[in-house]
Amino acid sequence: MLIDSHVNLHAPQFDEDREAVIDRARQAGVRLMVEISDKLSTFEATHALAMNNADIWCTVGVHPHEAKDYADLTVDRLVELADRPRVIGIGECGLDFHYDLSPRDVQATVFRQHIEAARRTGLPLVIHTREADEVMADILREEHRRAPFKFLMHCYTSGLELAETTMELGAWFSVSGIATFKAAEEVREVIRRMPEDRIIVETDCPYLAPIPHRGSRNEPAYVGLVLERLAEIRGWTPEQADELTTDAFFNLFDRIPRPAE
Repeated sequence: MLIDSHVNLHAPQFDEDREAVIDRARQAGVRLMVEISDKLSTFEATHALAMNNADIWCTVGVHPHEAKDYADLTVDRLVELADRPRVIGIGECGLDFHYDLSPRDVQATVFRQHIEAARRTGLPLVIHTREADEVMADILREEHRRAPFKFLMHCYTSGLELAETTMELGAWFSVSGIATFKAAEEVREVIRRMPEDRIIVETDCPYLAPIPHRGSRNEPAYVGLVLERLAEIRGWTPEQADELTTDAFFNLFDRIPRPAE
């Protein structure tokens, strides 16, 4: 069962042919997609995609790039939006110290609001982290000591030390088209160490198109290429990769009913 666990179909890159992109995904065998919220100003568009398509579900959250515009974001606001039908996760949220488009202290404050929202709702947290390994590890350890919560390290490209820390805390991991890039051997080495029952796949479209589409706009129809590469990296058969990632997906996003095979 092909599942794309992270799509950004509300993005302007799809404004000219959004419905055609969704149709191509279906024709490629993609059964489910999770449309990701990156800021509350576009959440209505994100939620509408989920409401209007039986095979699309969505999250609610604020990307760390956008945190500067949501410094006053409250847990109550996130919980309120998460109560809508077809919302099955909190995020994308986290820390990005590569671009530093929001002050780091604001990123951390907004991230902690998402963590508490995940606790209150019981929904999994979708985490973005880039060049913030030490701070991310500290926050996750501290927050888990307070009370546990389910979380996904989306499009994981950070170091092995953070990966091992989050594995101990029960993290799921999603693998993206980056795993197909020739220069991404360090990423593949971490993938080999991930717990086999907590790995899922994504495109992060319109970004990070896998080889042979690298450099072009990414689409959910390409998620099968990511799954194929994951199978090669882990030494799984295609059937094993499909079964393991599908089970891991529904164990993480447990508000989504599993379709009949």
